[in-house]
Amino acid sequence: MKKIIPAICIFFLSSLTVMAQDEVSGLLENGKAEKVRNSFKSTRVIMGQSTEMLAPGTLDFRILHRFGMLSEGAYEMFGLDKASIRLGFDYAISNRFTVGIGRSSSKKETDAFVKTRLLWQTTGSGSFPFALTLVDGITVNGLKWQNPEQHHYFTSRLVYFHQLIIARKFNDVFTLQLSPTYLHRNIVDLSTQKNDIGALGLGTRIKLTKRLAANIDYYYVPRQGSEQFISPLSVGFDIETGGHVFQLHFTNALGMNERAFLTDTTGKWNKGDIHFGFNISRVFTIGGNAKK
Repeated sequence: MKKIIPAICIFFLSSLTVMAQDEVSGLLENGKAEKVRNSFKSTRVIMGQSTEMLAPGTLDFRILHRFGMLSEGAYEMFGLDKASIRLGFDYAISNRFTVGIGRSSSKKETDAFVKTRLLWQTTGSGSFPFALTLVDGITVNGLKWQNPEQHHYFTSRLVYFHQLIIARKFNDVFTLQLSPTYLHRNIVDLSTQKNDIGALGLGTRIKLTKRLAANIDYYYVPRQGSEQFISPLSVGFDIETGGHVFQLHFTNALGMNERAFLTDTTGKWNKGDIHFGFNISRVFTIGGNAKK
């Protein structure tokens, strides 16, 4: 029942938006409301998903890279001698649906997600004040079993997450989003640990120039059972150069998917356990109508 209730809540919230969708769609068709665009420059704030969606028929090839900790000192070139990477491909089926898949070097994880735009933020007559986006995903741990002679289930490798993104672009400069997130681990190491984890994400974008913006990406992860998680915090900049978006950032999280940065973050900012990293996004139009 504990596994079912969060899914029911998300389904209920999604169902409630259907009525609002119909009303907003009618206003858009009648020219009474205008869609709010470019809340974020990228489909990710830094770590987590943003409310922004790809244009239909476009493929986003993403390279996410994290170096070691600055606190490792000069011998490790302040972390630059170490690296972790995630390669991902996101494809927009329509302006409401995006699917994605990625591979991380950490724990040899493969992740996949479906991202659904529930509601546009609109301005004008009968405007709607914020955008709603739903993200559902799964990760698969690819490491070899520590005891290969013991019988293992493939489902023990799986972790699921569900996230509702509530975002508002207040003006051309400032965007704020909240991301309540539920994560379920099929198996945990100790009986005192909980399979289900809740978190609350906060993302902001501050536009500095036409092609430069500052971002903050934070997830509060409270204690779950015997586990005391460290909440991941990332601060960085988006730099747009034509078809590329470069994200340069500093973070205490090495993981680059939701399971990893919510449950595996060990670094502390006040101790210098900070990773320098970058995300590179290159968008290709491969089919359909590229208008949002």
